[in-house]
Amino acid sequence: MSTDHNNTPESGFCPTGSEGLDNILGGQGLPRNRMYLVEGDPGSGKTTLSLQFLLAGVKRGEVGLYVTLSETRHELEAVVRSHNWSLNDVHLLELSSIVAGDAFSGSTFFHPSEVELNQTTRAILDQVEKLDPRLLVLDSLSELRLLSETALRYRRQILTFKQYFARRNATVLLLDDRTLESEASHVRSLAHGVIQLRKTSPEFGVTRRQAHVEKIRGLKFREGEHDFVIRTGGIVFFPRLIAAEHRKQLPKGSLQSGIAELDSLLGGGLDWGTSNIVMGPAGSGKSTLSLHYAVNAAKAGHKSAMFLFDEGMGPLMARASSIGLDIEPHVESGAVQLICVDPAEISPGEMVHRIRHHVEEEGVRLVVIDSLNGYYQSMPGEKYLQLQIHELFSYLNQLGVVTIAVLAQHGLLGPMQTTIDLSYVADTVILIRFFEAAGEVRQAISILKKRSGRHERSIREFKIESDGGIRVGKPLHDFHGVLSGTPTYTGATRKMLNRSNKSQ
Repeated sequence: MSTDHNNTPESGFCPTGSEGLDNILGGQGLPRNRMYLVEGDPGSGKTTLSLQFLLAGVKRGEVGLYVTLSETRHELEAVVRSHNWSLNDVHLLELSSIVAGDAFSGSTFFHPSEVELNQTTRAILDQVEKLDPRLLVLDSLSELRLLSETALRYRRQILTFKQYFARRNATVLLLDDRTLESEASHVRSLAHGVIQLRKTSPEFGVTRRQAHVEKIRGLKFREGEHDFVIRTGGIVFFPRLIAAEHRKQLPKGSLQSGIAELDSLLGGGLDWGTSNIVMGPAGSGKSTLSLHYAVNAAKAGHKSAMFLFDEGMGPLMARASSIGLDIEPHVESGAVQLICVDPAEISPGEMVHRIRHHVEEEGVRLVVIDSLNGYYQSMPGEKYLQLQIHELFSYLNQLGVVTIAVLAQHGLLGPMQTTIDLSYVADTVILIRFFEAAGEVRQAISILKKRSGRHERSIREFKIESDGGIRVGKPLHDFHGVLSGTPTYTGATRKMLNRSNKSQ
């Protein structure tokens, strides 16, 4: 007869209280009856994570013990209140007074530290004997390290704890603030697993926090750096996206714009399961073009999500209304979702998590990132940007989603540059340029590449009108040097788009 080991306190896995962290650890949590090291700088979230771990066990009916050697009960209760939690069902052993040596200040036969370490150890073991907890947190190792005085004694103390708690079928978290890296290696080698919590302070914006699982013996976990945030209610982890884990049969066909000339330029439209970059200088119409695709997708019965880094929802809807693009009904129905993103307040991992939620939970078929320049500002460093974007695009492609990413170029006329070059990552690159002709500043649109099929090589005129939306003209065969911004025109101006709504 089979036995469900995952639900027994003697074996199986112990959920951590965070779905994201469990996912990083392989989906079920930490192997039970083992000792783990959670290390990180002060303020990285060690205490919050350990309390979350114990409270999750309480909900399962398990006995949890929190041993604090540095923080007082009042300090822990303040942390608990900030998350709207309660410690009523968690046993708390406060040993700060023993560590301070108040109870043994008169002892002279033994060195004070030796007396304090033995008494501290005895107090912990007595409480464990009394409560027989399945889950235990020891906060923190820095105090034990100071009491041990020598590295050898410190290692032996940790080894004693490991062997004792293993016999008691307890899953233990040891918290360490990494004050002495040289001695931390002793605990890393003895612990069954090591989880590192890191935090960085950018020059502008909120503190960024990342988790890294250094080792878990006998467990296949998700490697790499994983973003996390501390919110009211606990820590939320965002496991690193691995596109290869998400595969789906791609739908046939393409998403059309509703503009015959533009669809012709693209060889029929934007194919499902492709990533597309719209490049051009500021004000050239990149966002308006993306908005047009979102509205047309809604008319075809597809949901879209637009992540706005550079523009607020109000100005965008006002601009859409000013060119006759009726987006409001689609926003109210939920077919078009406008999500404003502050790059200074969000991590890359959380951004990917939001996109995944809309695609997997809400059935979004079109994702617009406006713009990649704003997305770049949420990255911890430029060297990671291309890898992050490549993984995100691959993930969306494999789920059959059309992705449109706006990329602003520097300058207005002449040679253009961007701070990031992601053209090789995209399946399709759409270029919009300003050019001068007949005493006016005009716009041109062209397709630089399309991996998923054929497309026109021609350059067409592109225009945004107040009462007709986007208009795309015929190929500009009579121009030379349009992409340079200063073309030579050999034809007649009547062949170009005029200011009216009449067809060219």
